[in-house]
Amino acid sequence: MGSNDTSLIETLRKIADAANMAIDGNGNGARDDSDSDSSDESGATSASRLDVGCTVRQLPGRLLQSAAHTASIVNPANAPMYLPASYLPHKGVLDPLAIALLTSKYWGPAGRRLTVSFMEPTTRNLRDRILSHMNAWSAKTCMSFVYTSGIGDVRISREPGGYWSYIGTDVLHIPKNRQTMNLEGFTMNTQDSEFYRVVRHETGHTLGFMHEHMRDALVKRIDPQKAYAYFWQNDRWDKATVDQQVLTPLDEKSLMATPPDQTSIMCYQLPGSITRDGKPILGGTDINATDYAFAARLYPKKGASEADGAAATAMAPASLDGGSAGDGDWDASEDVEVTL
Repeated sequence: MGSNDTSLIETLRKIADAANMAIDGNGNGARDDSDSDSSDESGATSASRLDVGCTVRQLPGRLLQSAAHTASIVNPANAPMYLPASYLPHKGVLDPLAIALLTSKYWGPAGRRLTVSFMEPTTRNLRDRILSHMNAWSAKTCMSFVYTSGIGDVRISREPGGYWSYIGTDVLHIPKNRQTMNLEGFTMNTQDSEFYRVVRHETGHTLGFMHEHMRDALVKRIDPQKAYAYFWQNDRWDKATVDQQVLTPLDEKSLMATPPDQTSIMCYQLPGSITRDGKPILGGTDINATDYAFAARLYPKKGASEADGAAATAMAPASLDGGSAGDGDWDASEDVEVTL
């Protein structure tokens, strides 16, 4: 292995290590069945603050390769069949870790109905309300979500820990006693706008989409020092977490996507106080037309061109961004053996 090969693999290993740094507690404490919101002294509910950030969770490092294998079985187009030449060492061969980090997590153009369960007792009205927003993506895609009283493919908790989700097919590797998505403090009293902004965003991650605000053109607008101070004050994110979740751009060569879209539902709302030009990154408050169009290419409805969907998926591998932070580690004895 030449020096270029060694350098690339070492970079990939550093990315994998960074992606598994813990950021906050991830307990599984129970909640009661109350639909009343907790509030601070100002009366604001925990699920109403518009600058609450979402974190993308990644599996423990020991599972990255098996998860990539799962993703490739679920949807063969996830495998990095079309890699930019810049990703390849001079011998044109990548080790298994490199392949794992370049494997996307989409569910495939054939479509699926994913089951959804809740970790805490949750009233039917709240379940239905959350599911209706998850299924907003179904308007233009072949993916849908349905409630189950058993153990769902997608498992939602409303416990403390913020808003976060695992990406796409990675949910298959999460132990059944753990959530795959967290919607802290959501109740029937939560503002309707937050269901549009947060639930639809986290569902986008479940479908395999990454953060739009990590596109290079948007990252370049952010002042790092201001971002560190802002996210520490508002979310208690340390420097490493801000680097991972906000300041490390996706590699544009690895993406088949639209031009950077600051109104995408997958984009953070970021204030002008942390940008270089003083102008905010608007952030998405609902799935927009561009989101729907791109999702429809990846997950075409019946009657649409499945070939187009497969091609789009194949050309959109996961990028080498280190942008997934995970504190979702667990004992290896709990690892899920995925059988497909």
